[in-house]
Amino acid sequence: VQLQASGGGLVQAGDSLSLSCVASGRTDGFAGMGWFRQAPGEDREFVAAIAWSGTSKYYEDSVRSRFTISKDIGKNTMYLQMNNLIPGDTAVYYCAANLGVGPGWYRGLYSYWGQGTQVTVSS
Repeated sequence: VQLQASGGGLVQAGDSLSLSCVASGRTDGFAGMGWFRQAPGEDREFVAAIAWSGTSKYYEDSVRSRFTISKDIGKNTMYLQMNNLIPGDTAVYYCAANLGVGPGWYRGLYSYWGQGTQVTVSS
């Protein structure tokens, strides 16, 4: 399984960005996918997760009203629509996936990780 994240960039506070994560390889066993982020000097933290074959979605509290996670199974792609961005959202964003486990906030649930895409929000 390979994951390729894209869509990051430099934006101003209040702007929007849409991240994509394209999966390739053995995706038929996917159960959960998620987005995590890591700011300089900080631990990697949970942002959002989605069930690959169901409807469950989970969000970290600080992004719940601003970010939307979605998927397109036919394209093997997961998305993260980020609206009303704030400087605190600045981080490298990583996508992750697991087989047979399901979505969740715990980093250890995920066996596969993308390379990350940088999101920088200026004030």
